[in-house]
Amino acid sequence: MRIKIPLQFVDKLGRVLLNFLAATGKLGLFAFETIINFFRPPFYGRAFFVQLIEIGFYSLPVVALTTLFSGMVIALQTYTGFAQFSAEGAVTPII
Repeated sequence: MRIKIPLQFVDKLGRVLLNFLAATGKLGLFAFETIINFFRPPFYGRAFFVQLIEIGFYSLPVVALTTLFSGMVIALQTYTGFAQFSAEGAVTPII
């Protein structure tokens, strides 16, 4: 028995695969160029570390608040769901 596959399906699948491979190749080239240019002069060591502190360290309060509120929402939703089964005590281990 022969299975008929429409050519449009194969064409579309091939295009999706080729687009994916092209995007992956572009990303790989971008990463390679980034690594090469990181070690090429001029070096801005002080500016790099200033930005590292500005972006990384000073964003910790925002991350902490986001985590806190996300945890509260998850706890509330879990409690609401577990209350139907009288399993409110299981909220803490889940969170």
